[in-house]
Amino acid sequence: MADTHCRSGGTDTPDKGCLTMECPAKSAGGEEGTPVIWRQAPKSIPNPVWTDYPAITGPTCLYDPQPQNVLADIAARILNDFRQLPVNPGTLQVQPFPHTLKGGPTNFYTTATEQAFDVTILGQAIHLMATPASYTYNYGDGTTVGPTPAAGYAIPDTEWLTTETRTSHSYTQTGNYPATITTSFTGTYSVNNGPPLPINGTLNITTPAKTIHVWKTQRALVADTCEQNPHSWGCPGTND
Repeated sequence: MADTHCRSGGTDTPDKGCLTMECPAKSAGGEEGTPVIWRQAPKSIPNPVWTDYPAITGPTCLYDPQPQNVLADIAARILNDFRQLPVNPGTLQVQPFPHTLKGGPTNFYTTATEQAFDVTILGQAIHLMATPASYTYNYGDGTTVGPTPAAGYAIPDTEWLTTETRTSHSYTQTGNYPATITTSFTGTYSVNNGPPLPINGTLNITTPAKTIHVWKTQRALVADTCEQNPHSWGCPGTND
């Protein structure tokens, strides 16, 4: 809640720092803002009274004749505004890529990061934070993993196809598979430099598909190396 009375300590004694704070109009002819102190009560208290709300920050300014109303209006629409943000989902990284081997672990991970945005909603300055919270891997062959908090990580190329990670996958058939990752972002928002408030909902973004070409290996005895005989079995450009 935003306490427009600017009281402190649970009494009616004015908080001089709040009452003397200036909130000038943002534009010529505009309305001056209202100084408020932000208070927060634990969710465990079903019907909190004023003294259950300790001050957590302030004073700060709200620019609306009825600050409580504008806060409720922002809260009612914040999830929709959050889902319209140009959040970068990061990229799906694959090791090895674009070719991998049937039966060997292929490593997948993502580069999604926390992002901040400053927007104006109902005339108020809103600061939003989008934080990647969980991931769903779709390997393109009907197999998925997640939602999981594991973003995965890169491994040295000497460990490709031999090291299994929490997000790796082994393809059982050769073919071409469109792999994607869906990142679920949670969010917070603050109004006019007020405290961060949770957004009740998530923003889910799926990356463009990456085609994984799954091959198989064959072994054969040959008389010559490819340097000795470029047309030998298994050498580049030969099908025999």
